[in-house]
Amino acid sequence: MNEEMTIQSLVKVILKRWLLILMLTILSIGVALLISYFIQTPIYEAETQILVNQKSYENQQLVGAQNVDTDLRLINTYNVIIKSPVILAKVIEVLVLDTTPEELMRQIEVSSADNSQVVNIRVQDENSERAVKIANTIAEIFKEEIPVLMHVDNINILFVAQNSEHPVPVKPNKLLNLIIAAITGFSLAMVLAYFLETIDRTIKTEQDIEVLSLPVIGVVSNIEMPTRKKSRNRGSS
Repeated sequence: MNEEMTIQSLVKVILKRWLLILMLTILSIGVALLISYFIQTPIYEAETQILVNQKSYENQQLVGAQNVDTDLRLINTYNVIIKSPVILAKVIEVLVLDTTPEELMRQIEVSSADNSQVVNIRVQDENSERAVKIANTIAEIFKEEIPVLMHVDNINILFVAQNSEHPVPVKPNKLLNLIIAAITGFSLAMVLAYFLETIDRTIKTEQDIEVLSLPVIGVVSNIEMPTRKKSRNRGSS
């Protein structure tokens, strides 16, 4: 019974305060539209892939199998080296970027699947073309520096990031922002409407008086006044 009354009261609040709820929901969606389309800066992403694979030679099949196992163990180390100042400082120098290795590091995501020799390098930037250049330059410099740093030559560039004629930003997610804004606005409007309903202490029905344990002395009902028929003849002319 309590649950039924709660649902009934909730429906009653919605029907009574529907205009307030609608206005606050629309306002929340409008704010999200303003922020997503005019305030937030679009962020673009570029991705390149490198393959960690030892160079194989003839009559070295057993050695090649051992090299694969070695490459897999080295991938975690490579993921750290890619985002290290040793690599990023040279990327900044080559591309003449107005940033620091620490700031550039926050734009880069390096990942690899389990037991995979492929390393993904993702770069996010406000400029789509710059994101592509940074991703490709990181891969190239990393390939050049690994033989010096690790004394191994097992890096090949598998996929090069490409510029797009119509790049699509990965941030902000405008549709997701609108959905979140609509849900948030509706929820806050419901809370406000329910709060306004609970602080309203005016007595409107007999049930409101019974809750106060007061006797009902009488009820004033609506009285419909009969329409008077106008006399056709109001007097002799």
